Amino acid sequence: MSIHACPNAPQILFDQAARPDLKQIPRFMVPVGDEFVPVTWAQFAERVEHIAAFLIEHGIDRDIKAAVLSNTRIEWGIAGLAIGAARGVLVPVYPTLFGEQLAHILAHSDSKLVFVENAEQLARVLSVWDRLDIQTLVTMDDVDVHRAAQEAGLDPDPIVASTFGFARAEQAGQTQLAAQPQQVRERLAQIAAEDVSSLLYTSGTTGMPKGVLLSYHNLAVNGGDWISVNGPLLQEGDVDVLWLPMSHIYGWGQFCLGNQLGFLTYFSSPPKAFEHLMNLSPHLFMSVPAYWEKLAQIAQAASNEPQQQYAELKRITGGRLRFCLSGGAGLRREVKEFFKAAGIMIIEGYGLTECSPTLTMNRIDDFDFSSVGKAFPSVRLKLAEDGEILAKGENVFVGYHKDPQATNAMFDAEGWLKTGDLGRFNERGFLQIIGRKKDILVTAGGKNIPPENIELLFREDPLIAHLVVYGDGKHYLTALVDINDQVAQARLDEMGVTSDSAARRHPKVHQWISELIDAVNQSLPRHETIKNFCIADEPLTMEGGMLTPSLKIKRRQVYERYRSELEALYHS
Repeated sequence: MSIHACPNAPQILFDQAARPDLKQIPRFMVPVGDEFVPVTWAQFAERVEHIAAFLIEHGIDRDIKAAVLSNTRIEWGIAGLAIGAARGVLVPVYPTLFGEQLAHILAHSDSKLVFVENAEQLARVLSVWDRLDIQTLVTMDDVDVHRAAQEAGLDPDPIVASTFGFARAEQAGQTQLAAQPQQVRERLAQIAAEDVSSLLYTSGTTGMPKGVLLSYHNLAVNGGDWISVNGPLLQEGDVDVLWLPMSHIYGWGQFCLGNQLGFLTYFSSPPKAFEHLMNLSPHLFMSVPAYWEKLAQIAQAASNEPQQQYAELKRITGGRLRFCLSGGAGLRREVKEFFKAAGIMIIEGYGLTECSPTLTMNRIDDFDFSSVGKAFPSVRLKLAEDGEILAKGENVFVGYHKDPQATNAMFDAEGWLKTGDLGRFNERGFLQIIGRKKDILVTAGGKNIPPENIELLFREDPLIAHLVVYGDGKHYLTALVDINDQVAQARLDEMGVTSDSAARRHPKVHQWISELIDAVNQSLPRHETIKNFCIADEPLTMEGGMLTPSLKIKRRQVYERYRSELEALYHS
């Protein structure tokens, strides 16, 4: 591969949009009120080129960082691809972040320009403005920047002068292109395989997020593997619903694959995802486990007869699903089996941001629901002596931004990336995840216990949303349990049990959890059994700081929030 021959997302879009058979047909359907408005391939590519020209004129070039702080919408995609076309480095920022974490990402990344969606997100950026080196702001919605700056206690004039509305930025780029028509294409042609494409910050289950540097080559190799494995299930013109956060590599990947494979994408959002899934009848749907589990619960609640449950599942998923992908966390086996029995196959894989991101995936014709599949074609895997999953491949990241020590710590002496996950290969060669190496509890008796190994055993029961094992330095283990309120209430209703209290405080629910823990304890060595538990007084959520944006438990934060309740379990 020559240094400039590496496929990249902006060039793929421009090539596709230039095709006579594609350019005038819709690439996206954008929600406006209760309707969807089409955006053709040619219109979308033109808007990307305009914003790219604007970015070039505002200093974006090789290794210069530009951030996007927004919910999933078409302007996110335009901004992300335009940053690449200007040869800049895309820094996606979760739209829910604020305060210290937001300041850390924007400052640590050295971002010089940031796209913000609305007034709320602009206010968050301005609240940490003095810690940043932002030279240009672009707002997607109409925002009173002068007022926002005043409310943040800042001098409005320099901020207003450096802020552009999205439409104004597009117009400025269009004017620039009229003077230099080849400006963007010439910059795009300079992109090299080893150039950094993206700087993505890890979820940060402990400490501040680290910045993962991914090159164009990393992403091209992993994207090529993805298409080689899943391509036969997909067709040009397929309809998909994009609701995942584009600030996560999962959602951004779906968006970019749609450009490469020729999808018709409807933009959606978490509150609208189920409605759009049913009414738009997509051919493919990508989701996190919680949504697949909810769909299964809805279908199963419709009838006690399996065939009627399957019919309901097909109805609420639109009836045309051909490709379903679950990612972000492990999906319960019973959910995958239920969908499969209804004629809908859910593909599940495994990876991490540092691997661009996928390492393994089940295949439609080669799968094991107790596993996360087999390695991608360009990936090599092996297990360390302690069971840690080690990986090698050209999809493995460049390193952590400004953190050579953390980068070096990710690799062993032979250059294998240490995933931090513990695994095993079954007799058919499928990889099974059995826990996390990092999260080790050391009991008072000196036993080393990976808590996730135990927590995984509770994922099969829909009553439990999360179970977090506790007991570092203790003589025995306890747990905090977060229940699925809707499942608990449905079970109470089914039994005819009424109560003035919330389901999670009902004695019957406590009894059910106790019985579940007792059953799981039977399969565990004595030192790993859970002796006592408490139920969280409210759901563990990302907004509450208990889950990462990819819905993983923030163990340290959960321990801090519920320490008194957990400690009390040792004195009851």
